[in-house]
Amino acid sequence: MLKSSYKKKSRQELITLAQNDDYKALEELIKSVQKTVYTTLEYLVSDKSNISDLTQNVLIKMSCSIKSLKNPEKFNSWLNRIISNVYFDEMRRVKNKCYYISIDDEECRDIKDEKNITPADKCAAIEIDKIVKESILELPEHFKVAIILREFGGLSYQEIADITHAGVGTVKSRIARARARLQNELRHCI
Repeated sequence: MLKSSYKKKSRQELITLAQNDDYKALEELIKSVQKTVYTTLEYLVSDKSNISDLTQNVLIKMSCSIKSLKNPEKFNSWLNRIISNVYFDEMRRVKNKCYYISIDDEECRDIKDEKNITPADKCAAIEIDKIVKESILELPEHFKVAIILREFGGLSYQEIADITHAGVGTVKSRIARARARLQNELRHCI
């Protein structure tokens, strides 16, 4: 099968082919999810220096266990469970260390990019993003996991309940309380 024909396949088709040892389909599946995995981990992990490594770990685990996925329709939930497990493994490993990196760069203040955006504007957007991420990181663990799986993973309450081993009502409560805390903390930015 030609490589370009894999790009035209649905995610479910790619999963089925990958489960049958079609490595080109697996490669295309990895390409289709790697950015989502990276972004989700970026919101979860405080040490930004190893997000690429964690993303790679998730993708390797996904690749090695793709045959265990019984229902391709549940792929997103299954993948988010792998992301959660890798995240919790990392949390146990580093015992919740936090690192902050300054993003201010004064050398390029007057330069504009192709969209006519200055580094100062980019910096402001990055700072707001940083504040949002820090606020998410400061949430209690059960709130943080629930809100990230809902808002960034796009999972249903039931899927989050299955992943976190909590009831749907508990998940809804955690998400509502996380949103309320974030709104309170971020009211000065909005």
